[in-house]
Amino acid sequence: MPETPCRIKIDKIILYNAYHIAFFCIFAAITFAHKQRDQKPLPANPFNINNMRKTILLIMLAALCLGAMAQDESETASLRNEIEEELTGNILPFWTRNAADPQGGFYGVITREGKGVHEAAKGAVLGSRELWTFSYAYRLYGKTEHKALADRLQQYFIENFIDKTYGGVYWTLNPDGTPKETVKQTYALAYAIYGLAEHFRATGNVESLNQAINLFCTLEEKVHDHDRGGYLELLERDFTRAQKHGFVENMEATKTMNTHIHVLEAYTTLYKVWRDDALRECLRELIGILETRLYDQKRSHLILFCDDDWNPLDEVDSYGHDIETSWLLCEAAETLGDDTITNRIHRQAVRMVDVAISEGMGSDGSMIYEKNRRGVSRQRQWWPHCETVIGCINAWQITGDRKYFDQAVTTWQFIKNHFIDKEYGEWFREVIPEAGAGGNSAGNATPNTRLPKASLWNCPYHNSRMCYELKQRLNNH
Repeated sequence: MPETPCRIKIDKIILYNAYHIAFFCIFAAITFAHKQRDQKPLPANPFNINNMRKTILLIMLAALCLGAMAQDESETASLRNEIEEELTGNILPFWTRNAADPQGGFYGVITREGKGVHEAAKGAVLGSRELWTFSYAYRLYGKTEHKALADRLQQYFIENFIDKTYGGVYWTLNPDGTPKETVKQTYALAYAIYGLAEHFRATGNVESLNQAINLFCTLEEKVHDHDRGGYLELLERDFTRAQKHGFVENMEATKTMNTHIHVLEAYTTLYKVWRDDALRECLRELIGILETRLYDQKRSHLILFCDDDWNPLDEVDSYGHDIETSWLLCEAAETLGDDTITNRIHRQAVRMVDVAISEGMGSDGSMIYEKNRRGVSRQRQWWPHCETVIGCINAWQITGDRKYFDQAVTTWQFIKNHFIDKEYGEWFREVIPEAGAGGNSAGNATPNTRLPKASLWNCPYHNSRMCYELKQRLNNH
């Protein structure tokens, strides 16, 4: 994330003012004492109790200001250190040990115990997210083991997932690296750009940048709806319209929130390393879509599923996606560097966080996944909790309101208590709330131990990204 002034301006203002209040109080106390000393004639009682009280109160106020600053710094340092320890002591080591498939590339499935499944298909989303994770890790820590894995993933992805005939990327590969599902899912193209752009950012490998630019050009030429805006969900291998529209949930949707937020994320990362004017305009369009077409301004929820003409196809409130998008939009606007857009997006982001917390947050800090026509999802999944922590810290940085920081800490506590697999490492992907738990809380939730640690959708992306974000945001603070 860029260290932009609008990202940390609230923290700087608060710190600046707190210091000034403290030193003003000390200065006032000293001045007051000197004035009393220098008064002529001396009062009958030079140790007048009222004068002493005023001086003591001013000094106490100064001490409280300085103490509050010290407490705030201690709490942010504690949260930052805990999360970084989880990243470097658990998440990254699990994947460093287990991700690579000796027969080529990466395992498409890794069990809870860390055992790779050779027979499993390899997904483009999993591979590109792993590429992003270890490229970022190398950029942050400079460890050769992270670079080695990132380079391995980059080489395999370019050689096997990128379609040399029609462009774009295959959805899945067979275990031997040959194409399996050859359709072009925009979601996968977005993550390919995301991972390759981050690899260039971390290593300077120009091939990664060139491939990311080529994929961007393919998306713009063959997937971007230049008449009605936005990006189509799914196309055939040759980029003709597909009979089915998507892989998940509402199969009639041709434009979806989930795809657009991750095209936004991919283009934001690419723009950090390639300041292209056409890319800039696409980023501006995506921000606008997530302010209007895919956002219900009255309810402060995203609209998940639309047709070609942006007509909503269902009403689903996805709290995890809402709070994830709140901070992804801020990152995109800040990277774009337009203060008018950034200020507008900051207001929207805070509203989205407020509504997600009020409707989807349990009293224990757990975050409900979504609410749809069938009711509220019972399971708690790992990734909305990661996004809740980042989204709350982002809202705290925008507003300076302590309640958001406290909410992030509460959700992090829930993660520690329920999601971290202390036996085999990494995290459980889902926990099942205790029957009868009230207040939207999960109660004594139990982990679903049957789910793999890696699969088509399960990967180190959400939890490592939470750790990366908080390490840098709290360092800035």
